[in-house]
Amino acid sequence: MRVLLIGGTSNVGKSSVAEVVAARLGFEHRSTDYLARHPGRPWRTPGREVPPHVVEHYSTLSVDELVASVLAHYERLWPRIEELVSTHPGLVLEGSALWPGRVAALSPTDVAAVWLTAEDGVIRSRIHTSGDYRNGTDDERALMDTFLARSVRFQELVLAEVERLGLRHIHQAGQSIPELADLVLTGTV
Repeated sequence: MRVLLIGGTSNVGKSSVAEVVAARLGFEHRSTDYLARHPGRPWRTPGREVPPHVVEHYSTLSVDELVASVLAHYERLWPRIEELVSTHPGLVLEGSALWPGRVAALSPTDVAAVWLTAEDGVIRSRIHTSGDYRNGTDDERALMDTFLARSVRFQELVLAEVERLGLRHIHQAGQSIPELADLVLTGTV
């Protein structure tokens, strides 16, 4: 295996698992988030307010429109992902942009892929913790709720596509990050 792809919805644990897997393999770890952001998470972090265009995005679009928008973004991003996969040996690439149908169409046999899934409650808890939901304003909580709804709907679509194509996925059921990394590596190396 020259490249390992780890896909899944936002806040499912892709980055944490990919870091451990990359370290174990001696591979570089990259995220599709750093290729282009769309439009980002709609909550404040230390030193960063939510940009007005992000507020508008999550406050004016329906969940279906948000999913369609992010899928269109991932489609535009795919040539950059494909180039990374075809030219970069020793890579663990993770991100929501790793759409199962696109990954399945890759021709190299030295590329492995797995998608992570989690219960909706796990994703909710991670988003609420990351966004400090409890201390947010009503408007901030509404944006996080919309992001959560988009993330859950996206996971449903990814899982349906993974199952349709017979691709590998790992459902998190309370495993630690090292345990998930073990599961990812089982059957890929």
